[in-house]
Amino acid sequence: MKKRSKRYRAIAEKVPKEPLGSLREAISLAKENATAKFDESLEMHVRLGVDPRHADQQVRSTTVLPHGTGVVKRVLVIAGGEKVKEAQDAGADFVGGEDIVPKIEGGWLDFDAVIATPDMMKSVGKLGKILGPRGLMPSAKTGTVTFDVAHAVSEIKAGKVEFRVDKFGIIHNSFGKAGFPFENLYDNGKALLGAIVKAKPPAAKGQYIKSLAITSTMGVSLKVDPNAAVKELTAE
Repeated sequence: MKKRSKRYRAIAEKVPKEPLGSLREAISLAKENATAKFDESLEMHVRLGVDPRHADQQVRSTTVLPHGTGVVKRVLVIAGGEKVKEAQDAGADFVGGEDIVPKIEGGWLDFDAVIATPDMMKSVGKLGKILGPRGLMPSAKTGTVTFDVAHAVSEIKAGKVEFRVDKFGIIHNSFGKAGFPFENLYDNGKALLGAIVKAKPPAAKGQYIKSLAITSTMGVSLKVDPNAAVKELTAE
């Protein structure tokens, strides 16, 4: 059996066994429990009432966190012509055309997000096996295949996050750093949960949010009453 650290055991003793009655309470306690020697991320884990094996029950979308993620993302834009300067002016870290494709095939992955213009997708499509598993493949659904590269870059730099359900029907996403002011974390948490609720596929039947938990990177998972948390989104 894995031996837990003294710090972890001390935190676990303060965690209620029953689900907490509000998202506000859970985020506050998770922030308080983030006592590691680095600025931990706060994470949301949501189990959905969907079957990801069916295409019409996939859940994948994006939202912009009001106060950012606390992580500065390195953005790559694959475009040509006037869109190159547009991307550079918007603050993209790397900009290139079709010449970027063999560079990535050769192992270059020093970026955190990829935006491509539609005319480049024939070449970018070759990178599916490399970028796909890393969650970096541009997609029109998430706004990363677009001719409006300036807007796409600015959104990512401002705190745009992508969420998607895994094969077990669970979404895992961070929504800020423990060092953020509490109200900033709370705003971010509500924005993320609200976006997940909004992304409910029409084919999903029964209870959509099955369970909800908040934790920090090195913390203890805090269960939250999912029905209470969803009601909280419109209560304030």
